[in-house]
Amino acid sequence: MNRPFIEHLPEDWLPAAAVFAALGDPMRQKILLMFSSGEEISIKQIVEAFPLSRTAIVHHLGVLERADVLASRRDGREALYSVRPKTVLTALDALRDYIFAEFPNLDEKGENI
Repeated sequence: MNRPFIEHLPEDWLPAAAVFAALGDPMRQKILLMFSSGEEISIKQIVEAFPLSRTAIVHHLGVLERADVLASRRDGREALYSVRPKTVLTALDALRDYIFAEFPNLDEKGENI
């Protein structure tokens, strides 16, 4: 058992943990899946796509932005969001690295050798 991690996550694991926590909510997953490569989507467009209040959508966008899953920029009065795929891939790589380090008897597909 890796007891040192019971009390505190390792410092280098915190960005990955933030990504996984942000994507742990189905609504935030749906918001992420709205985006195509290189696309920017406004808050207005996201609000119109879901049966939630603007306040709720802004909350979800804030969680995704704080986890660095989404980036935002201002265009006049409008906030536009885009996906930061590198952040998500880095979190997945961290999890993959942990799995293969702690379970050395796995092949690339995660099957026992």
